[in-house]
Amino acid sequence: MKRLLSSLAALLLLTPTACGGDETGGDGPLKVGAILSLTGNYAPLGSEDKKAVDLAVQQINSAGGLLGRQIELLVRDDKSQPDQSVLSFNELKGSDVIAVIGSPFSNSALATIPQVDREKIPYVSLTPADEQVNPIHPDVFVVPATSATYADRILQYYQAQGYTRIAVAHDSRSSYANAGTAGMKSKAARYGITLVADEEFQTTTTEFSAVLNHVKAAGAQALTVWSTGAPAVAFAKQYATAGLGLPLMFTGAQASTLWLKPVGAAAEGVFVASSIAVVGDALPAGPQKSAIEELSKPFTSQYGYPPPQFAADGYTGVKLLAAAVTKANSADRDKIRAAFEGLTLTTPNGTYAYTATDHAGLTADFISINVVKDGTFVATDWAKSKLAK
Repeated sequence: MKRLLSSLAALLLLTPTACGGDETGGDGPLKVGAILSLTGNYAPLGSEDKKAVDLAVQQINSAGGLLGRQIELLVRDDKSQPDQSVLSFNELKGSDVIAVIGSPFSNSALATIPQVDREKIPYVSLTPADEQVNPIHPDVFVVPATSATYADRILQYYQAQGYTRIAVAHDSRSSYANAGTAGMKSKAARYGITLVADEEFQTTTTEFSAVLNHVKAAGAQALTVWSTGAPAVAFAKQYATAGLGLPLMFTGAQASTLWLKPVGAAAEGVFVASSIAVVGDALPAGPQKSAIEELSKPFTSQYGYPPPQFAADGYTGVKLLAAAVTKANSADRDKIRAAFEGLTLTTPNGTYAYTATDHAGLTADFISINVVKDGTFVATDWAKSKLAK
């Protein structure tokens, strides 16, 4: 009996753990989880994420995979609901995944992070909510520029235009929008700017006349709207007929044909901050433009339109995870996390430099300020001058 117990103990010590106990993880597929919003209010985001995630995985697998193994993608739909994201994560954690690519919906990601902290599974987040990285969560690494980083870039642009009085309108039920508004409030003074109005609305709001009237009365020189989903479409259309006569700025959540098409002619002249991936044609030849074209050319060929912001996020998330696995030379979750914290990589979204104290990794230098012209996003002259450096 003692001999049997000793043999079992030895066997347990030699058996790889669920997080990949060996350096290369064996000869089976590397399982990667993906929680995406494929139905519900945020399906327009999640569906574009999935197209680009699939493309990146296909490219990697065609080139030989990771650690000599193919990637097996396990996709779950959070249905644009935070509780479903948590349930999805709990399903994936028992499937031997080496990492999880997280939901593009901020509220879903934030609901899931306590589970990530508990299970210590690397979580590559496709949402920009600042709470994910402030304070640091050891296993959470954010792909899109954070809301506060977007706020900083927008304020830089306003300062360059000589604006000193601006207004903000935001969806008070969106973590992304709340963080962006907080970022503008905290950073405005350093750019010599005063927020003269902060108007709140909700994700279900369809009528914005009161918000627009308050902004007009405040004497603002420009208006920034922080929103995701349907409200941004209605807001842009109503703004076009309101006659405020001041610039309107949206953020990366609107950097997509999924916003452009339903808004139609009302989008003309509207400003939209985005990842540089959205306006790659404005960049000079070099590693950054090449990284964008690795996504944009096959994506456009397959789907008939250029990749939107969300596609750039999904594709970049896979590329960052692949780079961390390669750097770690291991399927072990702890080693992958450690590799992330020393990772520098040029992607369609820009050059990331993650550290132990920075799990966002992307600066405002990689955000473009664009204007809609003839139904497309065009980098402003100010953005071109910044991005060319």
